[in-house]
Amino acid sequence: MPDDSGPSTSHPTSTSVIVDGLEGERARVELADGTIETWPLSDLPRDVQEGDVVHVHVENGERHVRIDRAETRRRTQHAQAELTDLNAGSPEGQVDL
Repeated sequence: MPDDSGPSTSHPTSTSVIVDGLEGERARVELADGTIETWPLSDLPRDVQEGDVVHVHVENGERHVRIDRAETRRRTQHAQAELTDLNAGSPEGQVDL
């Protein structure tokens, strides 16, 4: 069952999550270990989008979140490069998904 509690605030931590999907007032996020949790959208930056890498830092009970735009861009470029490589190897020049 999905966890609706949002990021933990009990121990000082720093991590990054990937926004897997947005559904109404909820966001599916992928944690560093690959598990998926459901967080309230209000726990994330207002302009968050699917695919964004979000850095979460919790210290002394205060949670700070920010979109890591450089890492989001790097991941997007890497995924596009992989897709381009797949398309180059296709007899018709592109892979239909």
